[in-house]
Amino acid sequence: MSSNAFLEAASKRRTQYALGKNLSLSRDEVTALIQQAVKISPSSFNSQSSRAVILWGAQSEKFWEIVKAELRKIVPAENFEPTSKKIDGFAAGAGTVLFYEDQNVVKGLQEKFPAYAENFPVWSEQASGIAQFAVWTALANADIGASLQHYNPLPDAAAAAEWGISPSWTLRAQMPFGSNEAPFGEKAFMNDDERFLVFA
Repeated sequence: MSSNAFLEAASKRRTQYALGKNLSLSRDEVTALIQQAVKISPSSFNSQSSRAVILWGAQSEKFWEIVKAELRKIVPAENFEPTSKKIDGFAAGAGTVLFYEDQNVVKGLQEKFPAYAENFPVWSEQASGIAQFAVWTALANADIGASLQHYNPLPDAAAAAEWGISPSWTLRAQMPFGSNEAPFGEKAFMNDDERFLVFA
């Protein structure tokens, strides 16, 4: 296969759980990178429904403390230690991106284009996924590790109260990020003939 810059960039995106705070870029540079990645991500009807809350340092740690507190309510005490260590690993990073979708945008499109009303929530989820992939890939190409987590809806209410997040924003994913503190393992792929159909 011939070289392709986009595919080469996307191939660098991997899940990293061993995060640190030793970034070569400044907070302002990483913040601008995340904002630009979300900004250029496509969305149906150019809805631009994706929103991001970028938490740094102590603010990121506070978010993961919220998650831990919520998990403590539902995870049996005797099983909580592995859960706690996992959350501590996310908090060990430099920051966290919280990905939201603005439901006011979705509802506005449903009212404006009623024939497609049932599709707009689905298209919103697709837009969110694209934004998440764009940010993750951008971070990876800046040698910043990350993973994608889905603890919503457990921390939603507390996070909204803590950071004054609009009630119309729905939390869809969380991306802790930081320096890569461990190498990546091999990534396995299923056989192409199980995944693709090509007709010519």
